[in-house]
Amino acid sequence: MTSSSQRPVLVLFRDDFRLTDNPALHAACATGQPVLCATVQDEACMPGGVIGWWLAQAAQALTTALHNYGGPLLAPHGETLPVVLDLVKSFQVTDVFWNRRYDPTGTKIDTDLKAALTEHGVTVHSLSARLLHEPWAVRTGAGQPYRIFTAWWRAARELGDPGRPLPAPPTIEFAPIPKPFKKNLAPAALLQPTLPNDATEAKKYWPCSEEDARTSLDNFLEDTLEQYETSRDRPDQEGTSGLSPYLRAGLISPRQVWHAARQAQARSGDHANTEKFLSELCWRDFGWMQLFYQPDMPTRNLRSEFDQMPWQNDAEAFTAWKEGRTGYPLVDAGMRELLATGTMHNRVRMVVASFLTKHLLTDWRKGERWFYERLVDADPALNAMNWQWCAGTGIDASPWFRIFNPVGQSEKFDPSGAYIRTWVPELTALPDKLIHTPWKIDAALSRHLRFVPGTTYPHPIVDLKQARAIALESYKNLKTV
Repeated sequence: MTSSSQRPVLVLFRDDFRLTDNPALHAACATGQPVLCATVQDEACMPGGVIGWWLAQAAQALTTALHNYGGPLLAPHGETLPVVLDLVKSFQVTDVFWNRRYDPTGTKIDTDLKAALTEHGVTVHSLSARLLHEPWAVRTGAGQPYRIFTAWWRAARELGDPGRPLPAPPTIEFAPIPKPFKKNLAPAALLQPTLPNDATEAKKYWPCSEEDARTSLDNFLEDTLEQYETSRDRPDQEGTSGLSPYLRAGLISPRQVWHAARQAQARSGDHANTEKFLSELCWRDFGWMQLFYQPDMPTRNLRSEFDQMPWQNDAEAFTAWKEGRTGYPLVDAGMRELLATGTMHNRVRMVVASFLTKHLLTDWRKGERWFYERLVDADPALNAMNWQWCAGTGIDASPWFRIFNPVGQSEKFDPSGAYIRTWVPELTALPDKLIHTPWKIDAALSRHLRFVPGTTYPHPIVDLKQARAIALESYKNLKTV
């Protein structure tokens, strides 16, 4: 009989594909027992689209990192509960470690798994790693979840800085893998979803490893943080951190980001930009709190009056929006950036979402599903909350009457048209002022540039003024129902 000190412990990796600041791995190594590392490829928890490809790359990066420590990653296929029970029985596992999940599917699977493991005499350790604050940690005075981010943020700040990130283990003693399980060893056992054919730039834009995540963070803190408050809204500039895909896959933790930003602040004395950046980091926590307490947020209007909204849902207009053929350059640049790279600048995300839901009167859920399919940082909580914010259907939402004008937004945040020229190359030759409204080109310049409105580039698919009036009237009538 194997002694308990020689029997292994099991660490389950799920969207936390890193060695640094990984509480589950850290606690498992602290037992002094051999460690078995595994990621279960459960179809119930494996999204498709670009995010599916990205998470597979992150699992591959973890495989390489563990290999450098001298050990393997198991990647068995199947439903989580029977797969884990088989591992526990076959390896005589004493303890199972994981970092908590908060999405409805993951929470249900982990609850059932914990009950089954406990019944089999296995100790379960569920740890906090994905957020700065657990969904239930920041509450109102009445003990309820906050519905307004600014109030939540003030309360969260009163809790002080989160705990410091944990170091990567200096060494890992790996459990030996019996021959029957070698078929489950990564990388060979890892499913490798393919990118959509038009996502031509995603691999170039998103190198995938812990080191790449830390490099992105270091570069942002050194080169960009000091202009963050103003540059973050400029798609023509490198004004954001680019960390959201790495946070989504757990290649870096929010605690690592938080404390690195605090250290940069201490060096520079820049309070305003740092606080703004940290508040944006905490928007993740706020979104996950919303999903935890309202698990149907991706499919239900949180403001029930919008259940009566007369969405037009024009299929042809929706296709033009998806493909970046609306005739509005900033909208089309954003949608084409999304198709090619798996990402889109945050300011532009708001513009294209407002355009879809208000100028085209298309149900926000259609946009939410399209984004989830195409975003490399597709996140079930943030994607749904952000769409409901832009559509005005959620809590703490932008009001319905706040309708972004894509021309005004373009002129303000991409004044020279640099962002538009990057993603809508047929507009490259237009002068800066005209690039925002190419349909206004005069005949002489049109001939000179060989630019034909409606042929070289589409005519606008909707009149902004008329569409805005229809949207406002629809909401006005909705409120009187």
